[in-house]
Amino acid sequence: MASFIDPLVVGRVIGDVVDVFVPSVTMSVDYAAKHVTNGCDIKPSAAESPPHVQICCSPEERYTLIMTDPDAPSPSEPSLREWVHWIVVDIPGGTNPSRAGKEILPYVGPRPPVGIHRYIFVLFRQKSLLGLIQQPASRANFNTRRFAALYDLGHPVSTVYFNAQKEPANRRR
Repeated sequence: MASFIDPLVVGRVIGDVVDVFVPSVTMSVDYAAKHVTNGCDIKPSAAESPPHVQICCSPEERYTLIMTDPDAPSPSEPSLREWVHWIVVDIPGGTNPSRAGKEILPYVGPRPPVGIHRYIFVLFRQKSLLGLIQQPASRANFNTRRFAALYDLGHPVSTVYFNAQKEPANRRR
């Protein structure tokens, strides 16, 4: 009998960034023609611009999206864990965060200096509009759990991640 092992557990997303949760919302993330699936590889040059994110749910619901790298600067020594790449709050369900919602921290694409890095999109359902949110003082040493607790976001409702590594200068794009 084959058993299913959650790719978020295998990829250590659960544990390093979020606690165990039950996904309850469908989130689709695409960089141009590349659809993000858990553990897939995406070249940093293909992820320079914000992805198209589709949150499938009621437009009355509001969401917070965080993109983070728990492997900065190196997977073997993640002393800057987590490096936050993007924060958008008050996203209406059924919309793309890069077009709707309030961007708290502008998108910065992957720039892994060494090793294979995980880039994780974490989606939270808000209990109400968040309104005024203070931008983190630094992208380094961000903590998704602490941010969620600070703004009473609870557990994630969806998470997806991809892997990326530094591209040789002559092979970009």
